Amino acid sequence: MRLGPFELPNRLFVAPMAGVTDRPFRQLCRRLGAGHAVSEMVTSRKDLWHSLKTSRRADHAGEPGPIAVQIAGTDAQMMAEAAAYNIDRGAQIIDINMGCPAKKVCNKWAGSALMRDEALALGIVEAVVAVCAPRGVPVTLKMRTGWCDAERNALSIARAAQSAGIALLTVHGRTREQGYKGAAEYETIAAVKAALTIPVVANGDITTPQKAREVLAFTNADALMIGRAAQGRPWIFREIAHYLATGTELAPPPTSEVRGWLLEHLHEHYALYGEFTGVRTARKHIGWAVRALPGGEAFRAVMNTLDSIDAQVAAVGTFFDRLADEFPLLPQHAAANDDLLALEA
Repeated sequence: MRLGPFELPNRLFVAPMAGVTDRPFRQLCRRLGAGHAVSEMVTSRKDLWHSLKTSRRADHAGEPGPIAVQIAGTDAQMMAEAAAYNIDRGAQIIDINMGCPAKKVCNKWAGSALMRDEALALGIVEAVVAVCAPRGVPVTLKMRTGWCDAERNALSIARAAQSAGIALLTVHGRTREQGYKGAAEYETIAAVKAALTIPVVANGDITTPQKAREVLAFTNADALMIGRAAQGRPWIFREIAHYLATGTELAPPPTSEVRGWLLEHLHEHYALYGEFTGVRTARKHIGWAVRALPGGEAFRAVMNTLDSIDAQVAAVGTFFDRLADEFPLLPQHAAANDDLLALEA
């Protein structure tokens, strides 16, 4: 699949998720089969560009290209400046956030709230494209189906965005009002795909290889974006790729391999955040990895009491060693618990 000047290895993308898709997580998903990964959203506010939080989100050290950075904001000029700022720091693709439903974002009329003001939304797209096009940087857009059931305007915004120069469009099959409740619908995504000539990516509730094939067939989308289903199960990308290519399910990974992937990810996570923050933010990744595994809930309770890198690493290693003795192949995960799901941006 092509995205501007880039040839992507496949059509399976990691969704940008606030507090989740940092560099270590993106790299892990790519190693396990994702063809493209978009960063956590980076603010367009200049006064926050040099904050520790934003600098970590904009850290792409050692990351394979193309490097895609998602920007969020409400002012066209500020968004254009944010695009230029991130390009100067290595971004090769700029993604515009018009899909985040979080109240703290929408209350400032950013994220999916932009879909309520089509003129502003289009102005932002035009301003960002104007900055990126001369530099050969493709601009992509992620949005929802609309603000609410009565305001499903994804199709009109999609057409305008394509005319303004967007290179690729991702549609999450829910309105902002839905948040992450209810089931995603794919009729709107199919309508957008039928109306556009640029690549369209389907997003929302893609949790299994079988569902991935169904969504592709129904929407005729060019690619799939997977978010929450990859939390604790980043190998879902290679499972889907295998199923789409062969029609057969890939065997569960060896438990010892999962142990290795998780520990490698944790060490990269600690290196980015340091011990104090790293240990605390690693708890959610560990929790996702062990949910629904035998003894997983009890282990999570213990993990949340550990406050050093050495203690976390030792505990994770021991848990998976014991699990591997009984289950050489990882037991199948159950559906994700709502309390463990992070927000996709």
